[in-house]
Amino acid sequence: MRLKDIYYILKPLMPRRLQLALRRIRICCKRSSYADVWPIYDKAGRIPDGFRGWPDGKKVALILTHDVETEKGQDKCRPLAKLEAGLDFRSSFFFVPERYQSSDQLRRDLVEKGFEIGVHGLNHDGKLYRSREEFRRRAKRINTYIESWGSRGFASPGMHHNLEWIHDLNIKYDISSYDTDPFEPQGCGIGTIYPFCVQNSSSSRYYIELPYTLPQDFTLFVLMRQKNIDTWKSKVDWIFEKGGMIHLKTHPDYMNFGESRMALEEYPIDYYTKFLEYIKDSYGGQYWHVLPSDLASFWSSHGSSDNERRNLPVTSEILCSTCRDAAEKGCFSVFPLTKKERLGGE
Repeated sequence: MRLKDIYYILKPLMPRRLQLALRRIRICCKRSSYADVWPIYDKAGRIPDGFRGWPDGKKVALILTHDVETEKGQDKCRPLAKLEAGLDFRSSFFFVPERYQSSDQLRRDLVEKGFEIGVHGLNHDGKLYRSREEFRRRAKRINTYIESWGSRGFASPGMHHNLEWIHDLNIKYDISSYDTDPFEPQGCGIGTIYPFCVQNSSSSRYYIELPYTLPQDFTLFVLMRQKNIDTWKSKVDWIFEKGGMIHLKTHPDYMNFGESRMALEEYPIDYYTKFLEYIKDSYGGQYWHVLPSDLASFWSSHGSSDNERRNLPVTSEILCSTCRDAAEKGCFSVFPLTKKERLGGE
């Protein structure tokens, strides 16, 4: 049994403070060893061959997503959406179908106001990828929520992923990976700040993967206890230099809107507000801000031929084992590359 599986078996028995302490120790032990790949992995900025640029000549693409992990987080979605709308931003909210009672009215209201709805696992228990059969069984139920909610995107809890298995879901795009993040349970990353296509190894089916490219709020403000957004800002500046995709994934569960004392796992909403203001004030007019489904549609049509879906654009040296297996089968693709380039050759 894998150490990760043992952790999720024991997790319900652990006090939350102990869970956080263990994760902080893990990060402390690993951080110096990964200074060359986090928060910036320079090779991830390589422009895919054939990329013709973002619409309207924009320098980068920008998407905002939120994993809503608990009912407490769901209660914060309305003020969060109001904050974003007030600054001319829109985002996608991913709800867990069977962990809490997801509000039909909230989802309708968000969609009416220009936001998007996605599905965040099934019940957030860390067991979705325990086995191929378990994933198939749960995928059937997940698909019922995807259909009934009118969702087009999926986000795996804990950023666990097997990009081949995700083909069982009836989705247009997935956000279960990251360019580089060795502090996730399934590190270290996919190695690109661009979207890419994940082709089914046995059929013509595919979906668009939109890896997150900025560190998550939970990592920075809860585990690392950072008191500013300097890491976000420096990564944003780097992505603007490279011309890739800015994808920030946050959690309303951990945001404190100032109506109560700061809880154990909360950070001031001011951090997120300052991030949006930094983007707007520093790079106004230079980013293509859309919903994830719109970005997926663009990328799908951008590389729509079988030829363009054939090869791997990512850097294989930091792939996790499941992604490496898929890469070797030729399942990842954006634009045509040579075999040497596909395997991370210089």
